[in-house]
Amino acid sequence: MVTISSPRILFVVNVDWFFLSHRLPLARAARDRGAEVWVAAAPTGQEERIRREGFRFLPVHFRRSGMDLFQEMVTIRNIAKVLQEVRPDLVHNVTIKPVLYASWLSRILRRPAVVNAISGLGYVFIASGVKARFLRVAVRMAYRAALSGDGIRVIFQNPDDIEAFVGAGLVERDRAVLIRGSGVNVELYRPLPEQPGVPVIMFASRMLKDKGLVELVEAARLLRGGKVPFRMVFVGEPDPNNPATVMDGELLSWVDEGVIEWWGYQTEMERILPLSAIVALPSYREGLPKVLLEAASAGRPIVATDVPGCREAVRDGWNGYLVPPRDHVRLAGAIRRLLEDPALRARMGANGREMAEKEFRIEKVVASTLAVYDELLGDKFPGVFAPDPV
Repeated sequence: MVTISSPRILFVVNVDWFFLSHRLPLARAARDRGAEVWVAAAPTGQEERIRREGFRFLPVHFRRSGMDLFQEMVTIRNIAKVLQEVRPDLVHNVTIKPVLYASWLSRILRRPAVVNAISGLGYVFIASGVKARFLRVAVRMAYRAALSGDGIRVIFQNPDDIEAFVGAGLVERDRAVLIRGSGVNVELYRPLPEQPGVPVIMFASRMLKDKGLVELVEAARLLRGGKVPFRMVFVGEPDPNNPATVMDGELLSWVDEGVIEWWGYQTEMERILPLSAIVALPSYREGLPKVLLEAASAGRPIVATDVPGCREAVRDGWNGYLVPPRDHVRLAGAIRRLLEDPALRARMGANGREMAEKEFRIEKVVASTLAVYDELLGDKFPGVFAPDPV
């Protein structure tokens, strides 16, 4: 539906590939309703793919970790230039630095409608130590300043994060919106029969310690020599910008030990996930992991930790198991139960598929987000973002 005056939507994201993996269906829906869509992000070679979608791309170089004051000021200045050039009707910020910087600048530059996506609390809130505690205080103060204002809505992926932010006074409850995850394309991630041969336990994410990688390796060591042989497969790559990253050398040492296979970064995860028998993510905390929604849609049982985010995607004993974080013994026990019982794997996988279809299909997430846009812009662009019923 095209209006006489097209609304202009600006997505500010830390890196171009994250926009494509987590916000592309939403941006397409806004475009198809007549919006002019702009994307500001750090470029990694995905700019042309974004432009081919009919979106405008502007480079903004974010340092995804660390606080070099000069570099951060350069980033803030570049975001200000983008806001002044684009003059968006609505700014949708994704990940911590875009949320903090672009929200604050939007208020100064009088861009009245801002949507902030909080996809998890991240390293600063998980890590321990003096530096992490200092950063937490600073980040809380920055959030409190960024998330105030009448025209701001903050989207959270799980209720625990809402309570944490509201309880700490970082956001007012009436500005917080729960939209559970980024959604999953249930037509793309379809359940396929388990592959014949040795069962594969798959971890698919960035190679970070706070995703539970070390505990998963320890669990694999415990499981070796059990009743059922298995293959432990890691899919993904290190993230040098994250202090919790596991680097190539350590990953290759686990490969040499024979405890894991490392397949590296993969595109087409709809083809990779069905090669698994079990999907594992023993993370310390999440927003709502996209890979778990994809695993559920693909009909695979899940072993994850009983922490915010993971427990949104796993119902213990129904489509997988939840275990305490940082407990490789309990983790190994949950994986062992699934390894030893193919019928249990099939039943839990079918339950996960049912949950994905009913609760997490991408159309629901897009419709819920468009409803937030409509709340903020409906008077200015009536009917444009009114979502179709799902």
